[in-house]
Parts: sequence; structure tokens; C-alpha cells
Amino acid sequence: MASIGSFSFPLNGFEAVIFDCDGTLVDSMPAHFDAWCEALSLYGAGGVFKEDVFFAMGGRPTRDIVVELNDEYDLRLDPEKVAFAKREAFLKRIQQVGLIDEVAAFAASLRGKVPMAIASGGSRMIVEKLLRSVGISDWFDEVVTADDVAEGKPSPDIFLHAARLLGVDAAKCLALDDAPSGILAARRAGMQVLAIPSPLTSSVS
Repeated sequence: MASIGSFSFPLNGFEAVIFDCDGTLVDSMPAHFDAWCEALSLYGAGGVFKEDVFFAMGGRPTRDIVVELNDEYDLRLDPEKVAFAKREAFLKRIQQVGLIDEVAAFAASLRGKVPMAIASGGSRMIVEKLLRSVGISDWFDEVVTADDVAEGKPSPDIFLHAARLLGVDAAKCLALDDAPSGILAARRAGMQVLAIPSPLTSSVS
């Protein structure tokens, strides 16, 4: 293991590394939460999305979260409209977002040494804009998003697809994720998983 700041990273035992984006490589969760609050308020559902619930649902596609909020709070929100409003609200805040330095330093140390991919529950447009905004869009061999698979996290599909694109067996991949759904998805894919500390990481055993 190698320590970078308060984080410890394995030095070997893997042939490829797959990173979640939001909350793992990029400190974007506060901006995402504010964007959710703005979008939901626009459709008369302000205050229904508490911060702890937001973190518990981290990594999942926006439309899936809207469907669950509808079920939980007996709402009739249009998933497509809320997803669009949330995306626009986030894009207004994208310049506020920076890297999570320790994870970015680990990724930088691997460039040119092992294949690397992004496996994000976000949309391709948002993820690619975010990677460009923080200056790391050229670090990764592949970028896989919720737009590329039938089922988002906690299904293992995103991680498995990323491994296939990299040409590495899933069991030989190291996955980094901060959200319960992402950690579960990577474990279901059979990968070695490094949980990045977040408000809810400790709830995942």
C-alpha cells in the first residue's frame, strides 16, 4: 500500500484501474446536491431530497432517482424534465468543482503504466464536461457512463463494460468508488474495491 495524504492505495495486485467520477476523483457532490435542490424546487418538490438520502443514492442515474422519489413521497415528477433541470443547474456550477487531490495523484501515478477507465453513473455529456473542466480528460483509456449500459449502479454493468473495453478480466481490475451503490456494483462485478471515504462509505460492509 502507498499513502497519499490520508488515503492508502494498493501498489500491485491489479492489471487495470477503474474510477468512479463524482465524489471519487472529482469533488462534485456538493454542487450536485445544490443542483438537485434547485431542480426539485422548480417542480414544486423543494425539500424532499434530504442530504443523507442524496448520498445514499449517489452514483445512480438521475432518472432512476426521480422514479424512487416519486414512489417514496407520492409525487408525480416527470423524470425527463427533472433530469434536464438538474443537468442545467449542475452545469451552472461546474466551475466550482475541483479534483479530490489524493485520488487524482494516485491516477496520475498510474498514467502510462496500467489501463484506466472512468465508470460513472452520470450522463456522458456531464461526465465529459466535468473531466475537461478539471483537466484530466486525457488520462483515461475509456469513459463509460449510464448512457452506455442498460442498468446503472448498483448493477455491475458499468464496471463490467469498462473492463471489457480495457481488455482486462474484471477480477484483475481495481475499482474506486465512494457511493454505496457504486461499491456494491464493483463488488458484484468481481473486482477488488477501494472505497473512497464519503459521508456514507462507512455504511457499506
